[in-house]
Amino acid sequence: MHRTRQTSEEQHPLVYNRDSFSSDTSDSHELDDFDVEDAYKHTALSPSQRRRSQSFSHLLPWRAGRHSKWLGGPWKWTRLLKRCSLLVVIFLLAYVVFTPILRPSYLRRPAHYSGKNEKGEKVFIAANIVDEELIKGEWGKRVAQLVNLLGKDNVYLSVYENDSGQKTKDALQGLKARVECNSSIVSGHIDLEHFPSIQILPNERRIKRIEYLSEVRNKAIEPLTSGSTGMHFDKILFINDVIFSPKDAVDLLFSTNIGSDGKTQYRAACAMDFINAFKFYDTFASRDAEGYGIGVPFYPWFTGAGSGTSRKDVLQHRDAVRVKSCWGGMVAFEAKWFQGQHSPPYPNNEKDQDSGWEEVWEDMVDEPKPIENRSESENEVGMAPLTFRASQELFWESSECCLIHADLAAMAALDSKTSKPTQDFDSGIYMNPYIRVAYSSESFAWLEFTRRFESLYTVPQSFVNWLASRPPFQPRRTANPGDVVEHREWLYDGPEYKHEEADDLEERGASRGRDLIAKIQQNGHWTTKKTKAMPGGFCGGRQLLVLKKSWQPGERMWEKISAPPGADDH
Repeated sequence: MHRTRQTSEEQHPLVYNRDSFSSDTSDSHELDDFDVEDAYKHTALSPSQRRRSQSFSHLLPWRAGRHSKWLGGPWKWTRLLKRCSLLVVIFLLAYVVFTPILRPSYLRRPAHYSGKNEKGEKVFIAANIVDEELIKGEWGKRVAQLVNLLGKDNVYLSVYENDSGQKTKDALQGLKARVECNSSIVSGHIDLEHFPSIQILPNERRIKRIEYLSEVRNKAIEPLTSGSTGMHFDKILFINDVIFSPKDAVDLLFSTNIGSDGKTQYRAACAMDFINAFKFYDTFASRDAEGYGIGVPFYPWFTGAGSGTSRKDVLQHRDAVRVKSCWGGMVAFEAKWFQGQHSPPYPNNEKDQDSGWEEVWEDMVDEPKPIENRSESENEVGMAPLTFRASQELFWESSECCLIHADLAAMAALDSKTSKPTQDFDSGIYMNPYIRVAYSSESFAWLEFTRRFESLYTVPQSFVNWLASRPPFQPRRTANPGDVVEHREWLYDGPEYKHEEADDLEERGASRGRDLIAKIQQNGHWTTKKTKAMPGGFCGGRQLLVLKKSWQPGERMWEKISAPPGADDH
C-alpha cells in the first residue's frame, strides 16, 4: 500500500512555518507574535483542555512566553491597565466588605465589662445642664437609670445651673423627685456685672469664657470639695448634656484599665463624644500622650506626631488609650484628688492676673504632708482639693477640662503615696473608645453601627492629617511644671476702664474682624516674660474666648477673638 510522503513542513509545523519569519512588516504575523506555549497547547492538548486554558489565559498576560507580546503596543497597555484596575477594585471591595466583619473597631467589649458596681463603690455624679427638654427627657431618664445601676445608697447627685429660667428650674426639681439618692440640685445666679473680667479695649471689659465655665463647674463639685456631703467617695463622674448608655457609664467607672487585682488603675478615664455618627467632638480639651493636639476628628482620631503613642493604642483597640487630657462628654476621676474642705490651690479670680502664680506653684511643689499630719481641711494627698481654673493671660486660652488633667497629673507626681507610671507617656489619664456618647438621640443610635467601619478610615485620616498640617504647632507643649521659661504675653496699656464712660452697647459691638484687631493693637503690645511654667502649657493656644455682650436664646453665648500679630511663638 502506497503511503504519501509528508513534507518536512507538514511534519514540523512549529519549526518550518515560514510565515512566522516573514520580513514583511505589513504582515500580521510577526516574530513578536510567535508564542511557543500557545502553539504547544494547540497541538498537545485536547480540544476541551484548550478551551479551559484559553478561558483563563486572558487574565495572565505576564505568563511565560507572553512578555514580549503585552509590551508590543499601546492597545495592549490599555488592556493591561484595565485588568489591573479591575483587580484593584475587586481588592478594595473585598476590603470594604470584610473589614467590618473580621476587624470591627471597638465593637466587642472586653469580657469583664459587666455594667455593674460589684464592689459597691461610692460615686459623686456632677453635671451642669440647662436644657429643660433633655432634663425631662432622655438625659434625666438615663441619669435615673444610672443611679439605680450604681445603687441609690452609693450615689450623690450634684447638678448646678444658673440663670436659665423657670422652666429649667422646674425640670430640675422634677429630676430631683425621680432620683432616689442623696442630691444637691441648685438653680443659682451669677452676677456678671461683678464677675472677674479683662480689658482689651478702652472703656470695655469682657468676661473670659473659660473663667465663667470654671466657675460653673466648680459650683457643681462644691458639695464634694467643701466636704458637705457627709460621704466619702471612690469615684467622680462628670456628665455633660449628652445622650449616654447607663451601662456604659458604669463600665467607664469600674472596668477601664483593670489591673490584675480586679481594680481600676486610672486617675481619670474619659468617654468619647460625637457630634454626629462619625465625627469626634471635643478636640479643644483633648491632647495625646505627648501633648499634641488631636488630628482630623475621625478614627483613629490622633496623629502619628512624636512617637504616635495614642494613635498606636487606638489601633490596638486598647480600652485605656494613653493621653494627657480628654473630656469626651463624660469623664470619671479618682475622687481622692477632689475631696476636702480647703479653698482652691490657685489665685482667686479677683486677683490681678500676674499675682501669685509663681508662689502658688511653689506651694504646690512643697512635699505633701505625712498622712498622720494631714488636717481634715486637706484631701487624701495632703494638698488642697483639685478644682477647675482658667488661664489668666490675654490671648492664650486653655480649656478648663484640659487644665484639670494637667493639674491632676502635677499633683499626682508630687504625691509620694501614688505609684509612678511604669510605661512611657503614661500619666494615668486615659480615653476609652468603647464608651461613646452623642449630642442627639439620632447620632447616638448610629454609634454601635458606625464603629464597625472605622478601621477603614485609618489611611485616609492619616493622609488628611498631612494635608491639613495636623497637629498644629503648640509653643508650650514641652514646658514642664516649675521650669523657668520665656514666652510672649499680650499687655494692655490703654486707658483704664471707667464704667460711667463706657460706650453704647451697640457701638461697642460694632467692631469685628480686622477692625477689632486693629483697635486692640492700638491699646496694647506683646512682651516677653520670664516665669515659672504652670501645669498645662500643652493645653493652650493663641486666641481669646469671651462672653458676648448679649445673645439670643439658642444662640452661642461666646465669641472668639483672634490674637494680634506679633506673638512670634517658637
